[in-house]
Amino acid sequence: MTRAVSRRPAWAAPVMALGVVALLVGLWAGLLRLGLPIPAGHTDLAELHGVLMPLGFLGTLIAAERAVALGQGWAWLAPAAGGIGALWLIAGLPVATGQMLIAVAGFGLLAMFAELHRLQPSWHNATQAAGAACWSIAAVLWLAGRDLPVLVPWLAGFLVLTIAGERLELSRLVALTARGRAQFVALIAVLLAGLGISVAAPAVGVRLAGAGLLGLAGWLAVHDIVRRTIRMRGVTRYMAVALAAGYLWLAVAGGLWLVIGRLSDGHAYDAMLHAVFLGFVFSMVFAHAPVIVPAVLRVRLPYHPTAYLPLGLLHASLALRLVGGDAAGNVLAWQTGGVLNEVAILLFLALTVGTAIRARRRTVIHDTGTPRASTV
Repeated sequence: MTRAVSRRPAWAAPVMALGVVALLVGLWAGLLRLGLPIPAGHTDLAELHGVLMPLGFLGTLIAAERAVALGQGWAWLAPAAGGIGALWLIAGLPVATGQMLIAVAGFGLLAMFAELHRLQPSWHNATQAAGAACWSIAAVLWLAGRDLPVLVPWLAGFLVLTIAGERLELSRLVALTARGRAQFVALIAVLLAGLGISVAAPAVGVRLAGAGLLGLAGWLAVHDIVRRTIRMRGVTRYMAVALAAGYLWLAVAGGLWLVIGRLSDGHAYDAMLHAVFLGFVFSMVFAHAPVIVPAVLRVRLPYHPTAYLPLGLLHASLALRLVGGDAAGNVLAWQTGGVLNEVAILLFLALTVGTAIRARRRTVIHDTGTPRASTV
């Protein structure tokens, strides 16, 4: 008889598959933006890179994880709408419909956090709800015809606030003081104020949001449980290393936003975006995968030291892209760093899938009574 703990929601696998499709196409669109001579598909594909990665991929997966946590059927509307909306845009179908589906996903995630906050009122749920609100606002601005640079601060706000809320929840394990919590709330308020102002006064809003990002990086470095877990071994240390590296990139991003104060095409724009979306956000993805993937798909994901390979490549290639490419103006270094960024993500995906498949095979063999030696 199948154990209840091994069951997974029927929507989980297809929704995750849609998210992975958005990731793969988003990476292809990223290569187009690097100027590589590859097939472009429909004319708008390269422009979709900035939406497919934060919303089509990450947004769908975050919404799926929250739907699993909430445990209510209606919650799967959000990740399903996000994944289908991404697929709609990838197919080159009418953009307005895809935008509407993405907006539905954002508001659906906001509704989930509202329900979670009702069931368990907390600052971490409120923070993640604010992140979902940022997604919803970005979607509304997109529907209104605003350009991507206007959306970018809100997309960053969605992901940063979602992650910060998760880390705030775990800060209870280190006995967070009332002062530390007040500092966190004040920094969130600064970030949200900057996002709001950026719509009407980009130079002021982006700088204020940058101050919020920089402050949050400092807060996380001081108050996060990573200060303890980095001294441990195995998967716990791996997660801590990934988190610490991500906080460093968040500080870099905050500094760039604070100093540059504008989001427009060029090397500065590339550095400002990818310091936060690649350096911070994907470090968090790499760090949380050993927990999130088993929770959503109900599969084991045993740790192996090879997990450090994509993590190290991600950060080394991002440094090459930002320092050798954006700062020094070397196009080859910029392109090489960008391609290796994507290799790191694909390597991480391949290792994750391969580890999960091997673990599942071992579990099936063990449950059917076949000796483990037969798998070698």
